[in-house]
Amino acid sequence: MPHVDNEVKLDFQDVLLRPKRSTLKSRSEVDLTRSFMFRNSKQLYTGIPVIAANMDTVGTFEMAKVLGKFSLFTAIHKHYSLEQWKEFANQNPDCLEHLAASSGTAPSDLEQLEQILEAIPQVKYICLDVANGYSEHFVEFVKDVRKRFPQHTIMAGNVVTGEMVEELILSGADIIKVGIGSGSVCTTRKKAGVGYPQLSAVMECADAAHGLKGHIISDGGCSCPGDVAKAFGAGADFVMLGGMLAGHTESGGELIERNGKKYKLFYGMSSEVAMKKYAGGIAEYRASEGRTVEVPFKGEVENTIRDILGGIRSTCTYVGAAKLKELSRRTTFIRVTQQVNPIFSDES
Repeated sequence: MPHVDNEVKLDFQDVLLRPKRSTLKSRSEVDLTRSFMFRNSKQLYTGIPVIAANMDTVGTFEMAKVLGKFSLFTAIHKHYSLEQWKEFANQNPDCLEHLAASSGTAPSDLEQLEQILEAIPQVKYICLDVANGYSEHFVEFVKDVRKRFPQHTIMAGNVVTGEMVEELILSGADIIKVGIGSGSVCTTRKKAGVGYPQLSAVMECADAAHGLKGHIISDGGCSCPGDVAKAFGAGADFVMLGGMLAGHTESGGELIERNGKKYKLFYGMSSEVAMKKYAGGIAEYRASEGRTVEVPFKGEVENTIRDILGGIRSTCTYVGAAKLKELSRRTTFIRVTQQVNPIFSDES
């Protein structure tokens, strides 16, 4: 007999943050830097915990150069060659502490990861990324990678429930990626009928991770700076962005011009476009679980980053959090049926 969980699960658009008294005079007083000691690697992280997703149209070396200037983080996509990594590392040594090398579970991925980490010892983060973090195979893979790289900080996912967060942390991961179906170019919910509203997933998974001195990344579902702030308010240690960082000069993908307007392609890594590009097409036993969109060209990513960080600082001043660290302690969410006044909705 199928079980129905009748407890309400919430997404970012279902809530707003309730303002609270504050002693802060200005947004400039807010400190967005966080420091974490990771449970398994014992490495120390310091920076602003916003991460560019490991998609080839977002997690690029060009993106890492700009995000590094702001102390933000980049999960570099797995399709760069070893030579490209070496070239980037010699020219941009100051970026290396704020980026991760990504890998799937394929033997060729792991081989490439090992070569990169051997060649560039300054890279201390590994992003192990699969669409379904619930498979036993993935758990064993995380254990193997932990044995092979005892000192590296491992990000692993994606999952959306507390028990799987705990299992991956106990298997050797430090930071768990949380989110299934919430990404802007993810179609898992339509194709597979599987998913979890992101705000509730973050709250439940953060609770599970923090009980084991682990950490989580809220991955997917953010469409504006307010959503990023809500993810932090819900207990996320890091927030990963894809769609919000797509369409910029530094985003991968070609620039398309049509009727005098410029666009950039953005697609999920399980989309038909990505699978044709990297795997020669979609295997006959699976469906595409990502879509491809043309994002209006947004110019330099620096402006978007300033907008996002300004929004989070503003949130902190509204709830009286002098540091990003205090935001979740100062957060009360209120349920809403409408986020914004829709009168000029095409400008929202």
